[in-house]
Amino acid sequence: MEIILSVLGGLGLFLFAISNLSDTLKDVLGDKSKQWISKLTASLFTAIITGTIITVILDSSSAVIIMTIILVKTGTLTFRQSLGIVMGANIGTTFSSQIIALDIGQYSPIPIVVGLILSFIARSEKLSKTGKSILYFGILFFGLYTMERAVEPLRDEKRFVQWMTMLETPLRGVGVGAIVTIIIQSSSATVGMIITLAKKELLSLSAGIAVMLGSELGTCADTLLATIRSDRQSVKTGLFHLFFNIISISVGLLIFPWFVQLIEKISGNANLQQKIANAHMIFNIGGVLLFIPFVSVVEKLLDKLLPQKIKQPVLSQV
Repeated sequence: MEIILSVLGGLGLFLFAISNLSDTLKDVLGDKSKQWISKLTASLFTAIITGTIITVILDSSSAVIIMTIILVKTGTLTFRQSLGIVMGANIGTTFSSQIIALDIGQYSPIPIVVGLILSFIARSEKLSKTGKSILYFGILFFGLYTMERAVEPLRDEKRFVQWMTMLETPLRGVGVGAIVTIIIQSSSATVGMIITLAKKELLSLSAGIAVMLGSELGTCADTLLATIRSDRQSVKTGLFHLFFNIISISVGLLIFPWFVQLIEKISGNANLQQKIANAHMIFNIGGVLLFIPFVSVVEKLLDKLLPQKIKQPVLSQV
């Protein structure tokens, strides 16, 4: 029970930090960020770069994609412009897994203290929100560190070890990763948990990669929810995210054994958590590169399935 409560506490801190970090940074960036986004998405390439950078800053691909759906709904972005941002968001989220793989959780009290001091002494609202961003960043890693410490005793639990071994079956691992991500509403948290378990050698590379693939599917749930009661352009953006992830995951499953071998070869003597972080990055970047030539085809398909409604002119009565 103590382990469960500690893991839930750490996960709660992590999710709290992600949510507040994203919201606070959006406030810091202000409405000007929307203008920058529309200017920096003129081409598919610049849209991918923009989506990547914004996701690295906000540390949440879901937040970026949901924000993109909202901008499409308001007419600030076109459906075409949103496609690159969605793909870029998938790349941007992998940077957080690289940071999580580094053993920096023990230093998390430093940004927490710095953020608290800044938010207390700040005389301007912008500096105060910057301090809060630093604070939430520290809480994020403290939450991971809490989970890392909590799962240590699980090494000696035979049932848990047997269950984690079962995740080496790719489809089972994908299913678990998708369900966990839907429940906690954060693929970053799912990947963070995988890396945390890897640090304690509680799962294999195959199991970690399989669950990571599932997290990419589960993250589509909240972006699809954001399209409820939206116009067709916004719905198409959400569906594109779903199609992109399903196709990428399907390819990943087809080449799963070779992909695991590739990660082993590329990562060399790196530790297990770093290998999983590398797999996350290579998979998402590879998915974008693979998908780029077919973006126009998928765009036309979605336009055909959900054509834009033509507004009928209102005839005035004489």
